[in-house]
Amino acid sequence: MSSISISALLIRFILGGAAVVASTIIARKLGEKAGGIFAAFPAVYLAALLTIGLDFQGNELIARSLILSKGAIIGMMINILIAVIAGFLIPKGWKRGLVHSMVIWFVVSMVVVLITSQS
Repeated sequence: MSSISISALLIRFILGGAAVVASTIIARKLGEKAGGIFAAFPAVYLAALLTIGLDFQGNELIARSLILSKGAIIGMMINILIAVIAGFLIPKGWKRGLVHSMVIWFVVSMVVVLITSQS
């Protein structure tokens, strides 16, 4: 596993936090549906994409960007699946539905990581 610079971590922290704050403000001003749409903003992906330029250059930067982008696509598909599952589970009891949704997300994510790391 490669190391990451402190400046890259700080940028990711700030952008991720800003995205959470922005989606919360939007939800309060425009309603939960709008807040949910903005909560799906890929802040972590974009921050990671922006900051790998601090840690890599040239062909290595291009290769890392492609790997990151492919992983983001898979992650976003998992998030869509979990959003659908949560939509069914949470109305039956929000605490239990939320916990089950998070557990399912974790299991699905680990299975995908294991499958994709073997190829």
